[in-house]
This record gives sequence, C-alpha cells and structure tokens, in this order.
Amino acid sequence: MTFAGAIGTAPDLLRLLAVPVFAWTAYRDIETRRVSSTVWIPLSLLGAALLGWEGWLAWSAGGEAWTYEFLIPTAISLGLVVPIAYLFWWFGGFGGADAKALLVLAVLFPTFPEYALGPVTFPLAETTAIGTFSFTILTNAVLVGIALPLALAIRNAAAGRIAPVMFVGWPVSWDRIPETHGRLLETPAGLSRGGLDLDALRMYLRWRGLSLADLRDDPDRYRDPSTLPAETNPPTDGAVTATVQPRSDGGTLEADADDAVPEPVADSEAPEYDDPWGADAFLDDIDGSAYGTTPETLREGLEVLATEETVWISPGTPFLVPVFAGLVIALVYGDLLLGTLF
Repeated sequence: MTFAGAIGTAPDLLRLLAVPVFAWTAYRDIETRRVSSTVWIPLSLLGAALLGWEGWLAWSAGGEAWTYEFLIPTAISLGLVVPIAYLFWWFGGFGGADAKALLVLAVLFPTFPEYALGPVTFPLAETTAIGTFSFTILTNAVLVGIALPLALAIRNAAAGRIAPVMFVGWPVSWDRIPETHGRLLETPAGLSRGGLDLDALRMYLRWRGLSLADLRDDPDRYRDPSTLPAETNPPTDGAVTATVQPRSDGGTLEADADDAVPEPVADSEAPEYDDPWGADAFLDDIDGSAYGTTPETLREGLEVLATEETVWISPGTPFLVPVFAGLVIALVYGDLLLGTLF
C-alpha cells in the first residue's frame, strides 16, 4: 500500500500465505469436491488481524490514505463481496466451500496490494476505480469460469464430439463412472442437463451393497425392489474417497452383496414394479436428500448406466479452481475486466 511508504508491506507479504492454501483447496475441489471448513478458519483469523494492522497503518498515515485507500475499499469488500457470496450460496449458485472462500477473500484482500520484483511492480495493471481487491478476484474468477465452457466445447469439437451438451461435459466409459465426480447428462429419453448426480449414484450403490459392474451384469434382477438387502449399508456422502464403514452386525458392503440378493426373476417379460430399483426405499431410508435426487432421476440414471457403454457426464466447474486462478491473475496482472476499462 502506498500510504505505508513502501512497496510490499508486511501485511501484503503475509497475505501471500493464502496462495498455496487456495492452490490446495482448488486441487481438493477437483479430486474430491470436498473441502473441510477448518481450512478457512486460520485464513479468516489472519485476514482479520491484517485488516486491523492495515487499518492502523492507514490511520497513522492520515489524509486520503485512510479514506480512499483503506476505508472505502474495505467497506465495498465487506459490504458487497460478502453479501454476493452469501446470496449465491443461498440460491444454490455456490457450494458452501465456494461461499466461504469468497468470504475469506473479502476479509483477507480488501485493498490492492503491491509487490516489487526488481524494477517490476505487481499487479501490473493500475488499481481500478473501485479499488477493492477481493472484487477484482471475484470478477477474474467469473471470467475464468465463463471461459472454461468455451474451452471444453473447442476440445469436444476438435475430437468430433458434437452434441447439445458439448459446452458442459464430455463422454466417458461406464467403468470410469464410479471414480468420477459430476452429473450424468443422459436419460433414457436422450441428452439432458438434469441427470443423475454421480455422488448420489455412489450413495445408492453403497447403500445397496453393489458395484456398478454388478448392476450391469444383471439389471433385470436389481430392478426388482424385493432384491433389496434386509440390512442396508451406510451410504456415505458419495465421495469417491469415502470410507465405507462396516455394518453393525459385522458384515461389510462387499462380503454380503450377493447374499443379500435373491435369485433373479425368470419371467420372459420384464415385470412392472411399484418401486423400480428400490429408488423410493433408498431415499426414504437415508438421512438427507442425496443432493436433491428424486426417485425418477435415480431410476433414469440407473437405466442408462445399466446398458450404455459410453455416457456423457458433466464434471461441473469446481468454482474454487476459477477462484484460485482469479487470485493468481489478480496478484500478477490485476483486474482482467475493469483494469482495461478504468
């Protein structure tokens, strides 16, 4: 900050500790779609301490430094970025980790930092008229998030994969589904943006004591809700890395899967069931909503995965990835949008 009479003040330098943390959270978001809330607590405390320190430096400098270089940017950061993060979380636009990341950034980076590397000063672009660094990170993240679907569509087009969902997903082999996060983009009626959440699929399979390969080997058998195990298994939270706990009776998911299912029905024609695949029973039995999955969505997803060799899935955009990219771009260049306009 210029009011401290130096480039690369102690508060600004300490803020760089956030970069490796956000890199790690972006990696975790890609690999597991899970980021522990505890990761944000140290950054929040650090941000609050640095905010007070910087405020004291600005107050000591007096004049315009306090008002224009600290007070106004901080007010915008806490009064605009924080409500944006909360509202997007409230309406489902962000996950909990995404909202917490933006809340942390609002506290940690309210003002524009300055860093010197030889004769070069970063960020390269001039401070915007708004002067709020957390808002710069947010706008950069949004622009990166917009660019990702375009890059995905170009990738699909280059591979000859032309489809209405080419901007949001790509085709994968069915055997990759158990280790993939995202959403199925297919139903028996065709491609759809509202398909089955793959975390919910893993919850169902673990609850029932099946693998996807088991289900594909004999889908007619497992459509019958009477083949549900008498003692179901913990569904976990659907994460790829989730640990399956043993049942209270000492059984395990893998060991009792075959024993829990009777022989298949030998009818020549597929019978009609009140609850195909036991979808209603699954959702009634578990705690929570399985990521908003309905019985119909679960059934449609299972019908597709029971027969198709390749399916379209959307990995979604783990928003912590654009946030991390937005942070790095902001530190190196500045604001991709407003930095070119103001």
